[in-house]
Amino acid sequence: MAKRDYYEVLGVSKDASEGDIKKAYRKLAMKYHPDRNPDDKEAEEKFKEAAEAYEVLSDDDKRGRYDQFGHAGVDGMGHAGGGFSSMEDIFASFGDIFGGGGGGGSIFDSFFGGGRGRRQANQGASLRVNLSIDFKEAAFGCSKTIDVKRNELCDTCDGSGCKPGTSPSTCTTCGGHGQVRQGQGFFVVQTTCPSCGGSGQMITDPCDSCNGQGTQPKKATIKVRIPEGIEDGDQLRVGGEGEPGPQGGPRGDLYVLLRVKDDPFFERHGNDVVCKVPVSYSQAALGAEVEVPSLDGKLKLKVPSGTQPNEILRMRGQGIPLGGGRRGDQLVVIQVTVPKKTSSEHRKVLEDLAEIEKTEVNAEQQGFFERFKKFFD
Repeated sequence: MAKRDYYEVLGVSKDASEGDIKKAYRKLAMKYHPDRNPDDKEAEEKFKEAAEAYEVLSDDDKRGRYDQFGHAGVDGMGHAGGGFSSMEDIFASFGDIFGGGGGGGSIFDSFFGGGRGRRQANQGASLRVNLSIDFKEAAFGCSKTIDVKRNELCDTCDGSGCKPGTSPSTCTTCGGHGQVRQGQGFFVVQTTCPSCGGSGQMITDPCDSCNGQGTQPKKATIKVRIPEGIEDGDQLRVGGEGEPGPQGGPRGDLYVLLRVKDDPFFERHGNDVVCKVPVSYSQAALGAEVEVPSLDGKLKLKVPSGTQPNEILRMRGQGIPLGGGRRGDQLVVIQVTVPKKTSSEHRKVLEDLAEIEKTEVNAEQQGFFERFKKFFD
């Protein structure tokens, strides 16, 4: 089924302000929240759809790419494209998306007392990797597989950290609450328990395989979709591909920093590509049809007679894809070449040409010589 337009999902116009988008999302979140719609699959799907739309439209970079390229522009960036895989995934992500990491709590803390938003505290570590891609792969998009070394749940203890057949005991410092209170009277401070790290439990008989950590380092192969038009230095977020969280918490994310390799022919200028093409003096003077490289392969280019050195010829629709079948242009910089060595036949032709040019000086040369003469008068 085709994905709905994100603006349509939230019921806002394409020029809606950040405040309007947030207000529209809050209304949908309140309406379709699972706490208000228990066992309602349709409401759950609408809740996920609204969360995905808000994640894109509340981020200036993602919104800009979506406005320009549509769904393809944000495919693979966070949960956009693939959507949220579960309700846990949504609640784990809201801390970052709606400001939960800044001390103000997530958007659900104010709606529903923070019961769901607190799950972010147990989220696993996020990872970051660098990925180099070719110029054409950045232009047209591609799929890549990345090998990542990350901690995975221990096979022996299934992540509990306890030796098989045993279980953790209640922390004696905090009584299983995970928090301790210090101070007297009005000046009471509640902090994370230093003994159990907030889990409320202590491992008295640790697993031999992971030494009580609950995780072991393993290699994982992850497939990443690179959207078309990506630029050097762009970063993609692959949701839920980080390390598992403690006490069964959700996974962190994988951040992929993209590096676009230099191309032997092309440079990128916005959505246009620039290519320098050498031609001979006779081709530039008389005009010619030459073969030039393009992102789509070899193409023919007509060089008009009288083309000057470094003149730029435009090949429309041969640049970076913009989405919707549209593309930027290819700009061809004409470079007139002068041979370092000439054959006797070639030299004779050039000498004849030089004699002709002595008597047929063009207007541009004539103007230069006149200015040159006045400069020294």
